[in-house]
This record gives sequence, C-alpha cells and structure tokens, in this order.
Amino acid sequence: MTAEDSLQRAERLLERLERTRQELESTQDPDRAIEILSELAEIAKEVETELARAKKEAEAR
Repeated sequence: MTAEDSLQRAERLLERLERTRQELESTQDPDRAIEILSELAEIAKEVETELARAKKEAEAR
C-alpha cells in the first residue's frame, strides 16, 4: 500500500466520521448516542492508523 493509498483511505474514513457525527447530532436516543460515540472512536482509531501508515510509507521513500 502506498502513502497515497493510505491518505485516500484516511480521507474516506474522515467522510464516514463526519456522517456518523451528523447522525449523533440528530439522534434523540441516549442508547443510540452511546453506540454512535463508540463508532466515532473506532473510526478515529482507523484514521490514525492510516495516517501513521502514510507517514511511514512517505518516510521510506
């Protein structure tokens, strides 16, 4: 996987993060809000992983 691939994946994850955040704003259900917060945390971890991978690939060049 190239640095560009990782950055593109991170970009898609950030779009997903934004959609999920919007869902959180619109929900009135406290239980669903907790689920959404867990999803947001998981997506954020995935973004971090992809950015770290992109950095590693870029530094390897």
